[in-house]
Amino acid sequence: MGQSNTAAVEPNGVRQTLEPVRWWQRFYVRLAALFLVLLFGLGIVLAMLSAGATEEVMVAADQELHRDFARDLAPRFEPHLLEGVDEEAINGIIGGLTQINRRIDVYLLEADGEIKWWFMDGGDPPVLSHVSLGPIMRLMSGEPPPIFGDDPTHENGSKTFSVWPITVMGKEGCYLYIILQGEDYDHVLAMLRMGLLKRLVLRVAFFAFVLTALVGLFLFWWVSRRLIKLQSVVTDFEGGQLDRRFEVRSTDEIGRLGSTFNSMADRIEEQVEELRDTDRLRRELVANVSHDLRSPLASIQGYLETLQLKEDSLEPEKRRRYVNVALAQTKRLSSLVSQLFDLSKLDARQMEPHFEAFPIAELVQDVVMQYEPEAEKRGVRLVAVLPEGGLPLVRADIGLMERVLTNLLDNALRHTPEGGRVEVRPELDGERVCVMVHDTGVGIAPHQLENIFDRFSRTDSSRARSDGEGAGLGLAIARKILDLHGGSIKAESTPGEGTTFTFGLPVAG
Repeated sequence: MGQSNTAAVEPNGVRQTLEPVRWWQRFYVRLAALFLVLLFGLGIVLAMLSAGATEEVMVAADQELHRDFARDLAPRFEPHLLEGVDEEAINGIIGGLTQINRRIDVYLLEADGEIKWWFMDGGDPPVLSHVSLGPIMRLMSGEPPPIFGDDPTHENGSKTFSVWPITVMGKEGCYLYIILQGEDYDHVLAMLRMGLLKRLVLRVAFFAFVLTALVGLFLFWWVSRRLIKLQSVVTDFEGGQLDRRFEVRSTDEIGRLGSTFNSMADRIEEQVEELRDTDRLRRELVANVSHDLRSPLASIQGYLETLQLKEDSLEPEKRRRYVNVALAQTKRLSSLVSQLFDLSKLDARQMEPHFEAFPIAELVQDVVMQYEPEAEKRGVRLVAVLPEGGLPLVRADIGLMERVLTNLLDNALRHTPEGGRVEVRPELDGERVCVMVHDTGVGIAPHQLENIFDRFSRTDSSRARSDGEGAGLGLAIARKILDLHGGSIKAESTPGEGTTFTFGLPVAG
């Protein structure tokens, strides 16, 4: 039941230590307090029900013991009812009885239940003129008690009774009706009931307190211990221990909560790893961009300074060559900046494709013809292999697809040695047209294929750039463009034999 500290992270990233949790703020302590309140309320209800049940049992027992009371008393009354009601004699008999038992009220009833005479030891006269015969018949038939009959002193009252047929002035079918719990009894019982309830409530309250103190706290601690464990795991995870997980041993709500936390923690850990990879790639991007910008800038600066220093003595041929080299490096810089700009727009989804139907075979042939001079310059044979039966139209952004093809051809030409071959082959594959760009270069190692489409990705020295061109962005841009089209691109390579890039486009409907 000690205290524990928790920590929170503010929006600005600063960790803030919260106040320790007091013992009365513990979950299981509050649960035990709630249990105490419920138990106390239940105890009061049970006490009232017990008191009512006890009273009912006592009433039933009293009625069973006095079932024959009226039968035994009737022969003593009948001699005084022959020619009339000898009230003095009957009062004497009843007075003797009430000296022993002051609970009874005595009534003489007609056959229809009308009250003809009563004795209540000084009580108020009855307010009813008739007594219902239903309960009387039930008791006389032997039905087990408690059976409640009309209480003539109350409008809607009922009490246990004893009854027996009696003859009054030669008239048979009358009844001697005796209320076993008279008004005096009611007054005494009301006072005793209140005292009994008070004692029961006090006992129940004491029992509830003791039970909660001795058992409740331990019981609810035992029930909530998994929540405490889960809180500890969550706190450690929030503090940076990303490998912390909750041990799930059940399928109840807490078990499901733990499973949900574990799944969430796994996703967060994966996202953290992705962020670390992204951060690593960002650092590599900065380093690669710095390198790729530094080389052409240094070349441009060197040739321009040479032109400036040797302006008068430099031969026209050298001057022309220096200017051409500086111009080529400027174009290289422009290409790199353009690729970075395009990649940033693709990342931000600011480049929306304009879909249209167009012949992919014509686009392949146009791009191949565009790169033929570059292929001849490198000593590489570049060909477009088109099917004889033609190809259906595809649906895509023709400008972006041209960019994909140019990036793939540029990559293939740069990594294919002199005397090699690069071919572009579109083929119909069901509802799609697959475009393959194959080269006979040195290939890519298997462990590097999965990263070939990452920005600024470069393979090992076997496929390194021999002329310093390319920034490692072309394949990343190609994949981003195909992602916008809902497609994908894959690479297959055999070291020493070559590499094939394949992507597909849907046939226009």
